[in-house]
Amino acid sequence: MKVLFISDLHLKAERPDITRAFLHFLSETAADADALYLLGDIFEAWIGDDAQEPQFNPLFNALKSLSERGCRLYFQHGNRDFLVGNQFLTKIGATLLEEKQRIDLPIGSALVMHGDQLCTDDKDYQQFRALVRSPNWQQAFLAKPINERLAIAQQLRATSQQLATEKSNEIMDVNPLAVSTVLREEKIELLIHGHTHRPAIHYNQRSNEHGTRVVLGDWDTKLWYLECNDNGLLLVDEPI
Repeated sequence: MKVLFISDLHLKAERPDITRAFLHFLSETAADADALYLLGDIFEAWIGDDAQEPQFNPLFNALKSLSERGCRLYFQHGNRDFLVGNQFLTKIGATLLEEKQRIDLPIGSALVMHGDQLCTDDKDYQQFRALVRSPNWQQAFLAKPINERLAIAQQLRATSQQLATEKSNEIMDVNPLAVSTVLREEKIELLIHGHTHRPAIHYNQRSNEHGTRVVLGDWDTKLWYLECNDNGLLLVDEPI
């Protein structure tokens, strides 16, 4: 059995090289996969299922083709694409995951998250996250014309980039207590997430000799993916 995990591709029109790398990944690496988990921030921005960018149509078709060949697709919202909805998921043949989802793997159970909710030291971001994840905010936003939504998204992105330059790396990383707490509460030994762009495998995250945390990498100069099979876990990077 072969299960793949990716996150933080941040697909956008300005980076066609990443789109090409993803298409190659789907046709080659994922061709014989039993399941592919998309753990958020697959897109740099998503302002609604009615505003899909046509340059990504070959990618959407490739995802649909993969699911039709028997690879189960799962999508989890990130902090960039939390407005992905049922229309798009149906289009590619994917199932939406909860923001904290327990799954079964060949090596046992795991918990998958995008990871932004673990960055609890970033108080400003957590307040913003609570706002934009609320049904009322999303309903009001999606009711706006596409051009207005796009302008708001661009402004939010510019503000986020500016604020990021003013914050320490520690604030924007996961909080160790938040990690150990979620592992204990879920009574689980393996956590897989993205968001921080700091790919690594961390051990002893729940307590001494307990709890493994796998951080997926972002796609920029390299592509990153995690493969899980009957033999264990492998975190892989390849040049784009």
